[in-house]
Amino acid sequence: MDPLSDLLRVVRLDSAFFFAVEATEPWSVEAVAARELSPRILPHAEHLISYHILTEGRCFGGLVGQEQVELAPGDVIVFCHGDPHVMSSGRGVRIGPDVNSAAPDRYPHTVMLGSVGPRGATFVCGYLGCDRRPFNPLLSALPHQIHVRGMSSAWLGSFARQVTEESRLNRAGADTVLTRMAELMFIEVLRRHLDELPPGQTGWLAGLRDEVVGRVLTLLHGQPRHPWTLAELAHEAASSRSSLAKRFTDLVGQPPMQYLTQWRMQVAANLLVQTAAKVATIGADVGYDSEAAFSRAFKKATGLAPGAWREARRPAPS
Repeated sequence: MDPLSDLLRVVRLDSAFFFAVEATEPWSVEAVAARELSPRILPHAEHLISYHILTEGRCFGGLVGQEQVELAPGDVIVFCHGDPHVMSSGRGVRIGPDVNSAAPDRYPHTVMLGSVGPRGATFVCGYLGCDRRPFNPLLSALPHQIHVRGMSSAWLGSFARQVTEESRLNRAGADTVLTRMAELMFIEVLRRHLDELPPGQTGWLAGLRDEVVGRVLTLLHGQPRHPWTLAELAHEAASSRSSLAKRFTDLVGQPPMQYLTQWRMQVAANLLVQTAAKVATIGADVGYDSEAAFSRAFKKATGLAPGAWREARRPAPS
C-alpha cells in the first residue's frame, strides 16, 4: 500500500479544467482566489488547486503580496490552496486591470495577454478539484506555493500535445483523460516537493518519509477496518508506544488513533459518493460493528448523517 496514492484516490482528485495563455510583453494578470471561480468552472469541487505550466518563453509568478519567482520552460508553479496570485512578464510588472475575476473558457480557448507583437510566453493554466472534507491531511501539509523547475521536455511535450488533442477533438472520455493527466502532473509535483523537504520539517508528507510514522500510515491506510491499538501499531513499527505516539503527533499533528478515526470517515465519505453500498456495509468496511455506531461517528465528524451526505453529493440530473 502506498499511502500517498491511497490518499489521492480517497480525496478524489477530480474535475480538471484547462485553458491556454499566449502573452506578449509587457503583460500581467492577477488571479482571484480559486474558490471565487469554482461555481463557474468546477461547481462540484470542494477545493481547487490552481497551477501554471510554462511551455515557452519566460515569466514570473507568485502569491499576491509576495516576491515572484522566475519560471523557465518546463517549470510548474502550483498554488495548493487556490490563493490569489500574479503572473507577469517581469517581477513587479502590473499592466491593465488590477484583478481578473473572469472565468476563462476551457481549452482549446486561448487567453491573449499583452499587445500585438512577438510572443513572449505560452503556458497551460489549470485547476484540479479535490475533497477538503471530512479529512484531507495532505492539504494542510502543503505550502501555499510550490515551484518545480524543469519537468522533463518529453513529459512536457506529451502533456501539452495530449491536452490540445483531447480538448479540441472532444472525444468520448476526454474529461477523464484530462483529469488523469492533471493528477499525474500533481503527483510529480508532490514527489519533487517530498524529495526536497528540509530536515526537521513537519506535516503529513514529512510523516510519510519517516521510517516509523510512514510504516504506521501504511498500516492504517491499508487496513482501515482493522481494530488497531497503539500497542499493535507500535509492535508493527518496531517502536515503543510512547515513542510512536510522540513521533506521530509531532510529525502528523495528531495521535495515531485520532488519525485513524478521521481517516475512516474520509474513506467512508468516498464510498458513500462513489458506490451504492448500504450504509451498514460501508460502516463495516471502515471498522464499525453496527450501522448506528458508524452513523453517530460520521455525523459527529461531518455534521451530516451518511445518507444525507450521499444525497447532498449526488450528481444533478443532466
